[in-house]
Amino acid sequence: MAVRYLKSAPAVTHDDAGSRGVRETVASVIADVRARGDEAVREYSEKFDNWSPESFRLSAEEVERIVSGVPSQVLADIRTVQARVRDFAQLQKDSLHDFEAEVEPGVFLGQKNIPVAAAGAYVPGGRYPLVASAHMTVVTAKVAGVERVAACTPPIRGEIPAATIAALHLAGADEIYLLGGTQAVAAMALGTDTIGAVDLLAGPGNAYVAEAKRQLFGEVGIDLFAGPTEILVIADGAADPFIVAVDLLSQAEHGPDSPAILITDSEPLARRAMELIDEILVDMPTRDYAAPAWRGHGVVAVVEDMAEAFTLADAYAAEHVQVLTSSPRDALSAMRNYGALFLGEGTCVSYGDKVIGTNHTLPTRGAARYTGGLWVGKYLKTVTYQEVISEAASVELGRLCGRAARVELFEGHARSGDVRAHKYAGDPLPWAPADR
Repeated sequence: MAVRYLKSAPAVTHDDAGSRGVRETVASVIADVRARGDEAVREYSEKFDNWSPESFRLSAEEVERIVSGVPSQVLADIRTVQARVRDFAQLQKDSLHDFEAEVEPGVFLGQKNIPVAAAGAYVPGGRYPLVASAHMTVVTAKVAGVERVAACTPPIRGEIPAATIAALHLAGADEIYLLGGTQAVAAMALGTDTIGAVDLLAGPGNAYVAEAKRQLFGEVGIDLFAGPTEILVIADGAADPFIVAVDLLSQAEHGPDSPAILITDSEPLARRAMELIDEILVDMPTRDYAAPAWRGHGVVAVVEDMAEAFTLADAYAAEHVQVLTSSPRDALSAMRNYGALFLGEGTCVSYGDKVIGTNHTLPTRGAARYTGGLWVGKYLKTVTYQEVISEAASVELGRLCGRAARVELFEGHARSGDVRAHKYAGDPLPWAPADR
């Protein structure tokens, strides 16, 4: 493949000194919450967020008061977006079917999709209160049928994030805690005297939240391992370089380590997009994040044709892939590694992040090679059941089980088959005690 890089970025490392520091800090907090429960949670909330209310859980009256203070247009917009997320999640759920089949006479096999009993939703605060994450985590869990959804979101500089609380409430969260960081994730995963443990954790967060989910995975389920937000734009010579530039920066503003990648078969478009990025950054309100992200993690690659563009894009396995070409739907058949595709000039990653209805919790750091993002199925356990009501079928299965198990030296397994072949067909049991 002939690739020319007009701008490149260093390879991503996953084990630098900073990462080790995060791991150690998170491990210490989790161990402390495991040992001291609510006492430790309160100490870390005071330390990291300067927040120590009488109760971290908001009462129904507090939620009602907070929601009543949110502007009516904000509430209307939240309802509109949540309806779209709910509708798409319902379409996903409707595509999943329980079934039962008689696979041979008297042998029934079946499958059921059972929601987890309790899920924890984490909605970040910090510089960007990610209101939309409430839709993606809570609405989707409720469509799946999760009975109890506990949600945590941190105070922002000592203030209650009213719009986020409103979104969590309207999404259907059963419990809302004004609590953030590793201590929130650990409390939901492990349980304390005042916060019940959950079965699955979902939602984005900073490096400490992501690391806490990683360390707790196994004790609880998680949606996925999350890293910095990524955007990859595939553009041909017909694309608008101004839109290319704007859309790359739309994701770079997430944080100074957010990769923004352009792959194109047009060097003139690439160079013009780079010029426009530099011009836009001059007075972009979020340039303190977007500028270092572009400087340190921006990539511009020029390839020979769109076939090479799709191949290179697949190698990146990026979280968001935006296709600004004359035939954007070609990507549907040409690509396999992406968190989500955004096809054509009329579509953008920001729609997916905020308003269109698909889930914005997506795989990063190459994880799109092996997983998709958060969806209604993540909250469901696909389980199986079996029933054999034919004695003749059980005899044949028993004989087959005996032979197959003994090949693997599993004598106990074999004997479970033997006893059924003996009971229903009189097969000998040479290993059985005489006085059984």
